[in-house]
Amino acid sequence: MSMFKRIGNLFNKSEPPMKEKSMLGLAPGDICEVSLVTYEVVGRVHNRSRNAVVLTLQDGQDLAYLHIEERETLQYALYKPIDGRLDNPNEVPSIIDLDDKSYHLEEEYEGNVLVTGRAPFMQGGEQHVWQYQSDDNFLLRIEWQNGRFMMYDGESLISADVKVIRAS
Repeated sequence: MSMFKRIGNLFNKSEPPMKEKSMLGLAPGDICEVSLVTYEVVGRVHNRSRNAVVLTLQDGQDLAYLHIEERETLQYALYKPIDGRLDNPNEVPSIIDLDDKSYHLEEEYEGNVLVTGRAPFMQGGEQHVWQYQSDDNFLLRIEWQNGRFMMYDGESLISADVKVIRAS
C-alpha cells in the first residue's frame, strides 16, 4: 500500500456497525425463533400508543401470533387462534370459562393500529383488546375491529425464548 493511501485511511471515517434489529422492529420477511421454532414474520400489527406489536408468524402451514410490548422490559406472549363467538363488544365478560379454565380480565384497552402484511385484520384502524389470564398462567386474548372478533389462547414467554434470526 502506498504511503498516501495509508495516510488517507487514517482520516477516513469507518462506517458505524449495523444496529441489531429488536423484536419490536421486525416486519414481514424477517425470520425469528420462538421457543426453538423458526418462524417467518408474515404480518405485523403495530399499536404505537402502547409501543406494542403483534407479529403474524408462519412455520409451514402453522400460524402463531407473537404479542410484544415494551414496558420496563420487553414482554412476550405467544398465541394460537381459537374458535369462539361474541356478538357485541359492549358485552364482553370479565370472566370467561373455556376448556375447564376460568380466565379473568386483566386488561382492556383500545388504540389505533397500523397493519403490514398478512394479519387477522387486513386494514388498520381502531382496535379494542381484552387480555385475560387464568389461575395457572394461561392467557386469552380477544380483539375486536371493524365489527369482527378474533380470539386467541397462549402463554407468556421469557426473553430467552425469543430471538431475531434474520432481519432486513
